[in-house]
Amino acid sequence: MAATGATHEEATAPRPVVIPGQEQLLRVRGLRKYFPVRSGFLQRTIGFIKAVDGVDVDVLQGETLGLVGESGCGKSTLGRSILRLIEPTDGTIEFEGRDITHIRQRAMKAVRGDMQMIFQDPIGSLNPRMSVGDIIGEGLLVHGIRRRRQRENTVREVLLQVGLRPEYLNRYPHEFSGGQRQRIGIARALALHPKLIVADEPVSALDVSIQSQVLNLLVELKNEFNLTYIFVAHNLAVVAYISDRIAVMYLGKIVELAPSIELYDNPLHPYTRSLLSAIPNPDPGQRRDRIKLTGDVPSPFNPPSGCHFRTRCPLARAKGTQNGICAEQEPPLKEWRRGHLAACHFAGETA
Repeated sequence: MAATGATHEEATAPRPVVIPGQEQLLRVRGLRKYFPVRSGFLQRTIGFIKAVDGVDVDVLQGETLGLVGESGCGKSTLGRSILRLIEPTDGTIEFEGRDITHIRQRAMKAVRGDMQMIFQDPIGSLNPRMSVGDIIGEGLLVHGIRRRRQRENTVREVLLQVGLRPEYLNRYPHEFSGGQRQRIGIARALALHPKLIVADEPVSALDVSIQSQVLNLLVELKNEFNLTYIFVAHNLAVVAYISDRIAVMYLGKIVELAPSIELYDNPLHPYTRSLLSAIPNPDPGQRRDRIKLTGDVPSPFNPPSGCHFRTRCPLARAKGTQNGICAEQEPPLKEWRRGHLAACHFAGETA
């Protein structure tokens, strides 16, 4: 818990367990992204889709932060907002101690070399009319490397790093398999030697056998170049393999944040428990107690009052608090154990 006399931000901000030699690379406070909903002939705004609704998170140099949750919970929007690929509605984003939330696009261009993204769709994210060399080298050209030979040498080097042949630079995306296309996307992100990479479900569109190859590649690249990842996925088993810490999102909010092993061994939030119970058990002789959630996922246009998860929460239903404290008070994201935060009035209790 926060010490007496701490500010509200200090009391509620997620504090990672710091390893000696690690420095804070990214600091996000109160980040929100609302999309207006318009209706009528005059297209008047009648409300907002609260895709990201007040997220606080820190990312340390050299770590991998996993973002996990159901489809539509705001994971990808959070990652794109951090990179300012879409402009946040509110909040602050600090990268290497510099506030980049409202800097102009010309100044942001210089920062983008250190902040790259791997997109989910390995087909749609690659221009079919450009060769592999031009796709990977485009960022180099934008950031001032005008000599074509120098760009091609860099492209060949990056292709080797991701396990592709250097002569592939003259081929086009349609000539590659899905796994190879994703390696090209990874190479494009690596070309500028970034410090932070947001990987937006980079393996969800791939076969299971290819998924493991791409995950191993990402781990090898992280260790070789001291990369920092924000790894977005909906599969907790995949996230656990690659992540140092995991943030669980629900309806635009982080509801639990903890080191990977701690989250799996001692989940505090009932939503996290339900996600973990859905992971298939590789041993057919062992049965996992499945926690089935009832009800539909609420709309981010009109989320429930108080705790957004209360309408589906088996713990609130067992305690009879769905229309009590859970409906009246929104639980803050606070530290229940060292480095383990959860947003639940009854964190750690079972139904």
